[in-house]
Amino acid sequence: GAWGWLTGRFVMLRVGPGPHPGDPEFLPELGRMVRTSVTIPVAAVRHKTGGWWRHRETGPWPVPVRAVLFDRDGTLVHDVPYNGDPDAVELVPGAREAVDAVRAAGLAVGVVSNQSGIGRGLLTREQVDAVNARVSELLGPFDTWQLCPHAPEQDCACRKPRPGMVLAAAAELGADPSECVLIGDIGADVEAAQAAGARSVLVPTPVTREEEVAAAPAVARTLREAVAAVLDPAAGEGTDGHPDARPAPVAAAGDRG
Repeated sequence: GAWGWLTGRFVMLRVGPGPHPGDPEFLPELGRMVRTSVTIPVAAVRHKTGGWWRHRETGPWPVPVRAVLFDRDGTLVHDVPYNGDPDAVELVPGAREAVDAVRAAGLAVGVVSNQSGIGRGLLTREQVDAVNARVSELLGPFDTWQLCPHAPEQDCACRKPRPGMVLAAAAELGADPSECVLIGDIGADVEAAQAAGARSVLVPTPVTREEEVAAAPAVARTLREAVAAVLDPAAGEGTDGHPDARPAPVAAAGDRG
């Protein structure tokens, strides 16, 4: 009885705007409204029930963030190609505040960084470790450091845009990749996150290509804005758009090369 009453009310609400009794189209339209008003609630309940059943074990959506992973060069520190000198490390504006905000929110923090200078013979692992130690000195300790020492031609599984480092960081932190967000400055960071099943925020720099900005699902103007969007999506208004990024030659970018 309740279902019949609700269906009748649904029909009346839908035919109310017209056509009205006496109009040539009234009876055909009334028939269509009756037929569809009977089937729409059934289809809606079936769709909702099917979705609940398929995703009954996936937990709340969206999945809460447990870890924020940062690219190093161009994101946390200014990009000095193939830098092996700790004294050349310079934080980008707002880096300390951004990382501190993540820690204050109780989330894990990590770094995932391509360091192909090692594989190219331009740097030693010891030099890279010294630079990383300087980054930690300036920004505080990170819960995981992941770096890829391979040159592009070595075709490894860890070098971004492949997902190896993101997956390794998530495993070390005891988090599912879907609970991680990677913040970086080029398309390889976004692609690595996507390949691992993680989320991403792109913070463009002069080396970020226009097509990378256009393809990124979330873009922020600054590192602090990116972190704000992760911690409070309602506050991250800048991530809804794709601000202009000035494309520039990228051959000198060590992280990309």
